[in-house]
Amino acid sequence: MNVLYQDEYLIVCVKPSGVLAQGDDKGRENMPSLLSEFLGCEVFPVHRLDIDTSGIMVYAKTKEMAAKVSALVASHEEFRKEYLAVVEGRPEDEAVLEDLLFHDVKRNKSFVADKKRRGVKQARLSYRVVGTMETGEGARSLVRVRLYTGRTHQIRVQFASRGMPLVGDRRYGAHKTEYGIALCSCHLSFRHPMTGEELVFEHYPDTLASFSELEVRCQN
Repeated sequence: MNVLYQDEYLIVCVKPSGVLAQGDDKGRENMPSLLSEFLGCEVFPVHRLDIDTSGIMVYAKTKEMAAKVSALVASHEEFRKEYLAVVEGRPEDEAVLEDLLFHDVKRNKSFVADKKRRGVKQARLSYRVVGTMETGEGARSLVRVRLYTGRTHQIRVQFASRGMPLVGDRRYGAHKTEYGIALCSCHLSFRHPMTGEELVFEHYPDTLASFSELEVRCQN
């Protein structure tokens, strides 16, 4: 268990790809169960992360703290989340992406909608390009993304709808790759509801070659 921080109220850790952020009724491997076993106490989820996405998450150790942190998460300003993603193509150096998104629950897939209707929600993110390199399958760009809303598959569908799917994301049109989806929650910051301390956490993936190789090349 990769624990970045914990006290009597909270635990901040890194969720691996392939593990559910919350429990389900199918008994699949999930972070609340793993953390409860690790800590010897119950934990409560306060935000989500796609099963295919790795990265930083915070869990509460009491129901009261879960309610307080959930309120921070809902603000999106007091609870800041940033991601690293590798996309196909060459995006503009930086931009704000705004769309109307609809999530089809039965298909577990989100779509860009052309107008407001039932089930359609506003989605907003900003990004900057860290670097771009050419590969045998075309350009690949490492982007750092800040979320202002938390829609299902938001980063994945907003980039894919512009012809730049995340590397490895076959669901949204990416080319076949031996790697998983190149997306990681790399930054989390918020003010501790009890102590008032500003907590800032960073995590950079070291297991996905699609990340590490590109990041190294972009920095050199």
